[in-house]
Amino acid sequence: MDIPQQQLRLRQQLERQGISDVRVLDAIQSIRRELFIPETQRSRAYDDNALPIGYGQTISQPYIVALMTQALALQSDETVLEIGTGSGYQTAILAKLAGHVVTVERIGEFVEPARTILNELNFHNVSYRQGDGTLGEADHAPYDAILVTAAAPEIPQMLWQQLEEKGRMVIPVGDQTLQTLLRLEKHDSKMYKTELCDCRFVKLIGQAGWPTEDNE
Repeated sequence: MDIPQQQLRLRQQLERQGISDVRVLDAIQSIRRELFIPETQRSRAYDDNALPIGYGQTISQPYIVALMTQALALQSDETVLEIGTGSGYQTAILAKLAGHVVTVERIGEFVEPARTILNELNFHNVSYRQGDGTLGEADHAPYDAILVTAAAPEIPQMLWQQLEEKGRMVIPVGDQTLQTLLRLEKHDSKMYKTELCDCRFVKLIGQAGWPTEDNE
């Protein structure tokens, strides 16, 4: 099966799983997932599974990518903060849908490869930062939306503070083995929380996350 057919099959699979946002489906269908995966894993690129990308990290399964992105409800003129660049795949999806993406990655070895591939794909609306994602990125705050791609023991307050009024945050929160994927909305500085599903992510390491790196 060639790549366009695999991309179409993935879209149809996501539709069956309840993903209904056409912009999200279009974005996922248009971006070649195998480009963001180590060569040894590329035969599995369109499986609905998380895959290892090195340094103890993973690229999330397509359904979770789609679900999180759909929950953000991004508009084309909005600025979104992504915590955890990783392979850059989720970054590319966000860049397709938003006006500007600020992405923060703790592991330096991921930053330049992600920047290179996104530039090659003509995504030039992304700003890259290396650092502690639990602290956010104040230079571009406040953000219309924030997406956290690693599991936090609790909601990092710096991220909440950097969220714009009427903004949305999607974040997995829980212990080290099981989390709940949450959608948070800010209205009059109050937090409104919706539980999306149970999930399992790698740990969010940092000052306002998990203090150790024993998952690497």
